[in-house]
Amino acid sequence: MRDKFFQIVVLIISGLLIIKLFDLQIINNNSSDFLERASIQKIYEFPERGYIYDRNNKLIVSNEPYYDLMIIPRDVELNDSTEISKLLNIPIHTFKTKFNKSRIFSNVKPSVFMSGITKNEFALLQEKLWKYGGFFIQKNSKRKYNYKTASNILGYTSEVNGYEVESNPYYKAGEMIGRQGLEKTYEVKLRGKKGVKYLQKDKFNRIIGSYNNGIYDSSYVPAKNIKLTLDIELQKYGDSLLKNKFGSIIAIEPKTGEILALVNSPIYDPSILVGRDRSSNYNTLKLDSIGKPLFERGLQGQYPPGSTFKLINALIGLQEKIIDEKTTIRCDYGHFYAKNSFMKCHCDEGTYNNLNAAIYNSCNTYFAKVYKETVDNQTSSKIGLDKWKEYVNSFGMGNYLGYDHPTGRPGFIPSSNYYDRWYNKSWRASTTISNSIGQGEILSTPIQMANLAATIANKGWYIAPHFVKEIENDSIDSKFKEVKRTLIDEKYYDPIIKGMIDVVEKGTATNSKIKDILIAGKTGTAENFIKIDGVRKQLTDHSIFIGFAPADNPKIAICVFIENGYWGTRWAAPISSLMMEKYLKGSVSRNWLESYIKDGNLTEEYLKPYKYKNFKINE
Repeated sequence: MRDKFFQIVVLIISGLLIIKLFDLQIINNNSSDFLERASIQKIYEFPERGYIYDRNNKLIVSNEPYYDLMIIPRDVELNDSTEISKLLNIPIHTFKTKFNKSRIFSNVKPSVFMSGITKNEFALLQEKLWKYGGFFIQKNSKRKYNYKTASNILGYTSEVNGYEVESNPYYKAGEMIGRQGLEKTYEVKLRGKKGVKYLQKDKFNRIIGSYNNGIYDSSYVPAKNIKLTLDIELQKYGDSLLKNKFGSIIAIEPKTGEILALVNSPIYDPSILVGRDRSSNYNTLKLDSIGKPLFERGLQGQYPPGSTFKLINALIGLQEKIIDEKTTIRCDYGHFYAKNSFMKCHCDEGTYNNLNAAIYNSCNTYFAKVYKETVDNQTSSKIGLDKWKEYVNSFGMGNYLGYDHPTGRPGFIPSSNYYDRWYNKSWRASTTISNSIGQGEILSTPIQMANLAATIANKGWYIAPHFVKEIENDSIDSKFKEVKRTLIDEKYYDPIIKGMIDVVEKGTATNSKIKDILIAGKTGTAENFIKIDGVRKQLTDHSIFIGFAPADNPKIAICVFIENGYWGTRWAAPISSLMMEKYLKGSVSRNWLESYIKDGNLTEEYLKPYKYKNFKINE
């Protein structure tokens, strides 16, 4: 009886043990908790981050190896931390701070103790690190930049922060993530997928082999290389033209929406945001309150488009049959658009402009009257303005264009509701007359203006501007093949293009002709204000040019925006023509113009409000 009882007890205990083992090894063996045991060490295997090429297969961004010193605080046995501090070339207090930080994160899980260790540092550590328990080396890679340009486009990588670790289970402390720019947009493509190996440790914390014969191990998935739409040589050339000037250049291939160059000035070398000095370098850039190199002017800058906007008002006027090509309007140095309200113009008294002359002479009076009649052509100014706004929005103005860059601003196109709030519903077309010449409340970004040039080049349609041309073994977003059409009929673009050709041939941009290449363009000048100690002050006007070439078969559309550059013809137009010549011909023949632009320095203009109490503008 006693033997039988003992047998039953043994069977029960054995059964319970079997059930527990089954639960641990089969049911719960896949759980993260089980694999997070202190007796199991995880070693991650990271794929090399994807390479980035330009449209001509020139390598822009690659990788170079570096090493992270990892720590498991519980396993650290140090009689004296001074020695290892010297080995790591850091002060003892820094060592202790890092150690405490790692311990707060986790006493049993590995974390990054020191990142960005070079090959030489790794060789030295490898010789002596075995003496210190709890430390091990993990191989990684960091970005290597082959060109000192396009930092605003590319973005950078950096360690994930606490929020990112908590919100995304893929990332662990110390890992890298795409930060800003295309590194952020295409993070999943560029990073690939890391692999992991689980290693079993004995009671003395020594690794004795793979855990469970490696059945839970996973191999990494390679990252994907990316080919950009950028022409890196054109990008570099743009950098040289914007030296000592604040502004942007955006060049687009009209038929595809591919961005050929997006130059931001001031620029910075993207390699300074790699390695241990990344944080201090970033802070230096961030604290530059005058140049603002981290401010992406081409995508974030919201400016009045100035006279370049007259092209849209002309197209709306044609579509609404307010004017035709032959419509002639008199200008007498400007005109009165309301009682005691005069809009100046540079046309002489008694000048009669048709549509073509109005474009190449950039007549304010002509477009003010066209705008006023367009808005007044409806049953009310409210209805008229909202219809006008609908036309403008169809060009991509007043909204994001859908490009593949995480940075940007929408610009602003006012509605009737906006003016109702501002003027207590008491306003007319004449109240908003500044809209006729791209001033007043209208704000646009340089990329929207470049897209306007591309849209006119295509006679009424565009594809969302984008930076990525190809993704290895993958496809780009389908929206970058989708045609978007304006509300203006195709037939109305021909007279506008003819006027734009004459802008360069005999109008406001004759200094920008290219031999054997016909350019269509429009200059612009926009008023410029700043607040200093709460006081609004006017600065020198912005210089603007939009255009495309060749006019009869457009291959490049462009916008150049130079802050405080004054007339569009002074800086923006010649810079545009040099960029177009460089792209279309491969070289520049007008060395005199190139030297003039490269030697041009607007630094003093930008320092005026900070150096002088009283200063002159528009000189």
